[in-house]
Amino acid sequence: MAVSPQLPSQVSPPEFALSPALPHQIGGAEVWALPVLPGEDGDVFLGPGADEASEALGVDLLGVLESSRATGRTGEVTTVPVVSDAVALVLLVGLGDQTVTDFRRAGATVARATKDRGSVVTSITAIAPEGALAAFVVGATLGSFAFHWRSGGPAERPVGRVVLAGVDDHDGAYDDELVRAIALGGAGWRSRMLATVPANLKSPAWLAEQAEELAAEAGLDVRVWDEDALAAEGFGGILAVGGASDSAPRLIRLDYTPPGAGRRTPTVALVGKGITFDTGGLDIKPAESMLSMKRDMSGGAAVLATMAALRDVGCPVRVVGLVPAAENAISGSAMRPGDVVRHYGGRTSEVNNTDAEGRLVMADAMAYAVAEVEPDVLVDVATLTGAMKVALGQGTGGYFANDEGISAALAAASAESGELLWRMPLVADYEEKVSSRVADGDNAAGGAGAITAALYLQHFAGDVPWAHIDFASIAEAPAERYEWTTGPTGFGPRLLLTWLGSESPLEGVGR
Repeated sequence: MAVSPQLPSQVSPPEFALSPALPHQIGGAEVWALPVLPGEDGDVFLGPGADEASEALGVDLLGVLESSRATGRTGEVTTVPVVSDAVALVLLVGLGDQTVTDFRRAGATVARATKDRGSVVTSITAIAPEGALAAFVVGATLGSFAFHWRSGGPAERPVGRVVLAGVDDHDGAYDDELVRAIALGGAGWRSRMLATVPANLKSPAWLAEQAEELAAEAGLDVRVWDEDALAAEGFGGILAVGGASDSAPRLIRLDYTPPGAGRRTPTVALVGKGITFDTGGLDIKPAESMLSMKRDMSGGAAVLATMAALRDVGCPVRVVGLVPAAENAISGSAMRPGDVVRHYGGRTSEVNNTDAEGRLVMADAMAYAVAEVEPDVLVDVATLTGAMKVALGQGTGGYFANDEGISAALAAASAESGELLWRMPLVADYEEKVSSRVADGDNAAGGAGAITAALYLQHFAGDVPWAHIDFASIAEAPAERYEWTTGPTGFGPRLLLTWLGSESPLEGVGR
């Protein structure tokens, strides 16, 4: 009998605090991080706290910059070890053009440079424009991310505490911004963690258990369908995809209701693909393509992490999160090419590629959302097609929308959050590709693969304003780069929370 694996204790994100004092006035820090600003003609300048730090340490920090030929570009770090009772290390961190993105990247840079340290005090955010303090915190949080399954514990740990120095918060505005930033960064961390857990632990049932735990923490209502309930209610797509695995499928529903909600409070439905491992089924993937498939539930992870943080960002609308969870495995009970499955509500799909399984489970959850939740907006999130990676590379996700209002809202949230999206076309001329001679639809149209996948899903959105986010392109980071750490990215929660945490998330939608 196999022994159930136990996930080792994991590291936690840094803690953050605000202080009006400058770094040299704050005791107990191991590291000071000071901003470097590029000027004209190749000159560089040091920001708040640098003169005082130079005097306190007896070190010409500007001279160090000049001798090292620093440019002040974003993410550039000049390291200055010091012998002092006040601090052990000074980091001079480039801010480039000082955009919100530059501050996010500076936060990640500081986090990487201070791993295994107890604390860092930084005056970088003392010159932050609107929204940049939050971006710095999000960058520092996600740049700290680590996951391990070592017998001896993690190889390195995030810095324990980050003090944002020189920030005068007399009216509490920065404190509110910090709380929101911690929620956004924490949601990204949670999503990345869920996507990184290996599939020998991360079964559909395990994912449902995580949903139940976060629901208890966040004050959400939760319901989980097991395989018997799925069969009784006609979720044929989820059952077909999960039918070959020893780990039976699940459907997870989480409900968030804002304080003061009434009958007129609108509802958003989020659907996230939850394939806990994808072999490709009988249309099996090549070995190298299977290595990262523990994170094929990244859409579901994004929805779970988003739902857990809605209260923290003050989301003003009802939100229902749905995660159809299944393992696409191979056995004698596997679905076959040519099979026909009947989805929730009755629509049928011919399965012409068992490796196009994500849309089959998403279709069930979307049909359920339209029929039972009756949302004002429906958004689905998935690592759906390799074609999106071909189209957009590994830095940007794609999205489709049947409504200009939701398209504009997602575009704005993308720009603000730093989780980048590019709108793709719903080409009506390709509709014939998703038709079938024997069923209502074909799950593997081929050709313009990301577009035809979206057209397939559109049939399950009905008349509801709908957007489909396919981020297979950015679900996996090939290398460390600012807030992205090598491996699953946990993409999505920052984007969704920025949208849903805005004052009027549905303004302009459906008009």
